Amino acid sequence: MSEFGTIIQGGMGVGVSNWKLARSVSAAGHLGVVSGTALDQVLARRLQKGDPGGHLRRALDAFPFPAMANRIWQAYFIEGGKPDRTPYRSIPLLVKDNPRELAELCIVSNFVEVYLAREGHRNPVGINYLEKIQTAILPSIYGAMLAGVGYVIMGAGIPLKIPAVLDAYTQHRAAEYPLHVAGALEGDDVMMRFDPVDYAECELPALVRPKFLAIISSNTLAITMLKKANGRVDGLVIETQTAGGHNAPPRGKMQLNPAGEPIYGERDAVDIKKLCDLGVPFWLAGGYGSAEKLREALAQGAAGVQVGTAFALADESGLKKEYKRELLERVIAGSAAVFTDPLASPTGFPFKVARLEGTASEETVYQGRPRICNMGYLRQAYRTPEGDIGYRCASEPLTIYLSKQGHAEETVGRKCICNGLFANIGLAQVLPGDRVEPGLVTAGDDLTTLAQFLRPGASGYSALDVIEELERGLAPQEDFSQHRGQMEQEQCLRHAVGV
Repeated sequence: MSEFGTIIQGGMGVGVSNWKLARSVSAAGHLGVVSGTALDQVLARRLQKGDPGGHLRRALDAFPFPAMANRIWQAYFIEGGKPDRTPYRSIPLLVKDNPRELAELCIVSNFVEVYLAREGHRNPVGINYLEKIQTAILPSIYGAMLAGVGYVIMGAGIPLKIPAVLDAYTQHRAAEYPLHVAGALEGDDVMMRFDPVDYAECELPALVRPKFLAIISSNTLAITMLKKANGRVDGLVIETQTAGGHNAPPRGKMQLNPAGEPIYGERDAVDIKKLCDLGVPFWLAGGYGSAEKLREALAQGAAGVQVGTAFALADESGLKKEYKRELLERVIAGSAAVFTDPLASPTGFPFKVARLEGTASEETVYQGRPRICNMGYLRQAYRTPEGDIGYRCASEPLTIYLSKQGHAEETVGRKCICNGLFANIGLAQVLPGDRVEPGLVTAGDDLTTLAQFLRPGASGYSALDVIEELERGLAPQEDFSQHRGQMEQEQCLRHAVGV
């Protein structure tokens, strides 16, 4: 088995790949991954729900800067939880130069998620970030490293500048990261900066540098990462267009099939043999969630596979139980369906949406929702006529978007991905008029195959069920039955002590 784990559990955000799921996968000997997307808001809303089980309080008590942790607790914790129909407290939107309050929330929230995922076992845990959400990158990575994260995994962009950030933070040195600003001119200050010294309450020993895995979708990007990154790239995750979430757009002019989905061709295929020549381990992702596909990946020279959708519906994931239940019922009935929507995401990237009643996958559910951008994670930074940096989102009100030099055609069909993903995990915002944000569930094309993880008569499955089924693809076959029994015993013990 690779030192990284043959199976990487996908980092599905927001909050689907939570600490409970990642802990279960890592404890079983593979690479559990927490989603690093929007953890500032995730922590703030969990605290406003009263921190059921006291897990957040336990992690905050372990944070190395107690005054900072206490500020977060005092600002957001609500004893017993807020009333269901009371809106969550809003927090500042991310910008190039974040206010201290928001930077601290990013640091602490990333620490908390990684810390909880590492409890109860000695195996590494990873964290997954989207390069498109650049304004959170620097404080978030530092918080994850304070918690001892073992792997930083990043996609949805070309993260060439991440390795140097990891190197700097091992010694608590300042790091920089360039913000992509549409229309920026030479000489404009687009560099984000974060210095750990400005936030430290005490001196800390050196941190261990996590390994860095870049998620890419083509041979060209693989070569670019390895040749042009400003530091060591430890491996690659090769994600195809069948994976859930955002997909890379087809190369060339966008064309749609009769169902309205993007058409991918030979130019979008990845040459596995050429990947083997690059000299770094790689994992195949997108449709590799089966024992047969794992066996196939290993035979082609891959170190293993990354699996997302199967784990998204596991008991431990953060996806709402009602959504898991309905999706699995559809899988069993043979009616599960996934649509690659070329318009939904304000990023302009295709976004996979699982068909599910009562969610934003149904146009009638979304038609009455007013256009609003109150979370802003997918906003685009742009240069204003005055030379400042502004922010716009193709899902915000049309008049506001046009006032920011946006174009009307860019707003057609857009949906608020941010609010939809929070609704998916039971943290939906309450809007004026007692309206609640609808969910927008994403899944990969292999959603239809998930019945393979269900035991006879069962209506759900665990992360260990997924691992046991996938490990049939390992050669030689590992004796997982004894390992499973040990894991279940350890989980019962942790539950008994409230972990």
